[in-house]
Amino acid sequence: MKKRLMLLAVCAQMSSAAAEDGPRARDLGVPFPGTPGALNAITDVEGVAVGHETIIRDFKDGHAARTGVTAILPRGRRTLNEPVFAGIFSLNGNGEMTGAHWIEESGYLEGPVMITNTHSVGAVHDGVIRWRVAQGGADATGYYWSLPVVAETWDGHLNNINGFYVTAKHAARALEAAKTGPVAEGNVGGGTGMICHEFKCGIGTSSRVAGDYTVGVLVQANYGIRDTLRIAGVPVGEHLRNDRVYTEEDPEAGDAGSIIIVVATDAPLLPHQLKRLARRAALGIARDGSYAGNGSGDIFIAFSTAEQKGEGDVKDAAFLINDVLDPLFLATVEATEEAVINAMVAARDMTGDEGRYAKAIDHEALRAVLKQYGRLEE
Repeated sequence: MKKRLMLLAVCAQMSSAAAEDGPRARDLGVPFPGTPGALNAITDVEGVAVGHETIIRDFKDGHAARTGVTAILPRGRRTLNEPVFAGIFSLNGNGEMTGAHWIEESGYLEGPVMITNTHSVGAVHDGVIRWRVAQGGADATGYYWSLPVVAETWDGHLNNINGFYVTAKHAARALEAAKTGPVAEGNVGGGTGMICHEFKCGIGTSSRVAGDYTVGVLVQANYGIRDTLRIAGVPVGEHLRNDRVYTEEDPEAGDAGSIIIVVATDAPLLPHQLKRLARRAALGIARDGSYAGNGSGDIFIAFSTAEQKGEGDVKDAAFLINDVLDPLFLATVEATEEAVINAMVAARDMTGDEGRYAKAIDHEALRAVLKQYGRLEE
């Protein structure tokens, strides 16, 4: 009883603080192709809002909470009532994204995209429905019909994942915190306890301008091994070998993590075209060294914020012809590649459950390796 009361007290005080601001990958001289938007973030796509709820607490029994929730609202508050066209793609399915079957069937994303840890999908799913109902009924019945989209990656190395710290209230707070503008990265929201390429990682974002349109990407990165890590084409993982999370003898040493990728664009695309866009995100993480291992959950969703005009039962939806999609495909690849490295650079060293730790990538060591290969932008 005493332990339970302590847990409840701690949960009631859980923090929503974001990670401190720091340099991003480009600030360190990492060269990336393409032209980013003003913020180099998913929120460069007009109307997209992002919110985080971060949970960091230590308990007397040695367990620790290093987890949270991230919310992406395609149309900000309008997301409550205005769906967007969407498409999904599973590169490797050892993961979860609820609501995916209805997106595949209908072509619509009807609400936010939420990202959390593997064992908190149910709590966040419940929280989204409760939050939506609290905003007011959809019609005279007072009821909403909801199949929330909740995706996950596993944070059980740093977080006591069976502590069930994430609640429906945390999901609501992430939704309420969602805003346009700069996006916090690294050890925040659903990315709080995540690790990629055996460096501390988490949430990362980037964007690209593709002609008249913008593509923005947000990742929750928790995949990969050190050996395969490449940054700007340089085999960084072969050089930065210290402070690995796993050893070759460790049963978890394979690519057993996961990554969730959210792609947003203002380009007018139909659902099947957005599915094509989502597929291209796989090429972005391949540039960073992912091979989508058997134990990895690599699930991607793409949506378009382009307006659908008309009243009543008939809507007019413009769309680009397939022959002009290549710039958007390339933008998705480039923004995904950079979003992962932004997550890695923004992350900070973290000690978590039962003293386990993950070290962040050393910025100066990264610069030195890039310089060695002639890839550092001074």
